[in-house]
Amino acid sequence: MRWWDALMGRSEPARADLDALFALPSAAVTLRAATDLAPTGVGAVCFRSAEGGAFAELERDVTQLLDAGGGPPVEASEDSYGYTWLLVRRDPDMLGDLVTDLHAVNSSLEAAGFGPSLLCSLVFFAAPDGRGLALVYLYKQGTFYPFAPLPAGGAGGRAGGQAQRRDNALELQVRGAIGGELEIEPDLGRWFPLWGAPGL
Repeated sequence: MRWWDALMGRSEPARADLDALFALPSAAVTLRAATDLAPTGVGAVCFRSAEGGAFAELERDVTQLLDAGGGPPVEASEDSYGYTWLLVRRDPDMLGDLVTDLHAVNSSLEAAGFGPSLLCSLVFFAAPDGRGLALVYLYKQGTFYPFAPLPAGGAGGRAGGQAQRRDNALELQVRGAIGGELEIEPDLGRWFPLWGAPGL
C-alpha cells in the first residue's frame, strides 16, 4: 500500500522521536541553574480520544500499566476542546521516573495505531518565587517549547475580565538556557498556549 500512497503523492508523516523525552532530566539541571525552576514531579500527555471500544480499552490499559508501577493513580480528564489528559505525579526528585511514564503512555498509544491522536506531553516546573512553566513536547514536530502562564488570580485564568497572559520573557530565557540540550521548536507560531492544562 505504501507504493500506492507514493504514486498518489501522499507521504507518511515523520515519526516523533519519543526518546527525546529522556533528555529532560539533564535539561532540568541546566534549567534550574539558569532560572531557579525545578521539576514539580507532575507531567501529562494530551491526545484526542477516538471513538470506539478499542480506544477506551487501550486508555484503561495504559492507566493500569502506570498504576501497576507502584506510583499514585493516573488522573484522566477531558478539556473543553475535547482533548483527553493523563496526569502523572511522581517524586519531584525522580524526574527520570516521570519521563519514563510519559514515554510509556506515548509509546503505547503509538504502537496501537493511535499516534495521529497524540498532541503533546508536558513536564511542569516551578520556582520558589511562584513562577511556573511547562516544557511541552510536540508529538508531531518532535520538538519542545516552554509555556509560562502568568497567574491572573482567578479560576480559568481570568480575574475581573483580565485576559490570560504568558511570561514571554521567561519563555525566551528558557529557550536560551536549554536550547543546546533539547530540540526547541523554531517556529514561535507553534508555541501554543495550553490554558487550563491540568497540573499548571
